[in-house]
Amino acid sequence: MFKKFAVAAATLATLSAPAVAQDINADPIYETVDLEGGFPDDPYVVYLSSGGTNDASRLGSGCRGYIANAPDVRLFFDPGTLPLIISVASRADTTLVINAPDGQWYCDDDGGEGLNPSVAFSDPMYGRYEIWVGTYGDSELNDAELNISELYSQ
Repeated sequence: MFKKFAVAAATLATLSAPAVAQDINADPIYETVDLEGGFPDDPYVVYLSSGGTNDASRLGSGCRGYIANAPDVRLFFDPGTLPLIISVASRADTTLVINAPDGQWYCDDDGGEGLNPSVAFSDPMYGRYEIWVGTYGDSELNDAELNISELYSQ
């Protein structure tokens, strides 16, 4: 009897837990970047395609768009005295999803200029940032630039 109850409880817990398809430990699709505060090539640019098939809205409030399972870019960052600004430039309506070193999700869909999202960390954390660039409204892939800067957003 106890065994049946335990199996039923485990099944119910699995069904009621939110499914998060984002695999923060998967190899990044495009690039792994290692930057220190004051990096010379500011902004650091990664050319990629935005979008995916996973709805980012289930990651938390403010998260929007469609993103891939694996991160597009993994950033290892050792901050200096300046902020860290991660932004996207694209002709498409893009979104930005970041899993920061504190394990929290930071998202934006219109904080940059026009349709381009931006997330600024005024006091950036040391560590690993997993970054996804999504497409707002559908899962179509679009050309985009991911910009990593301490000086400005694109």
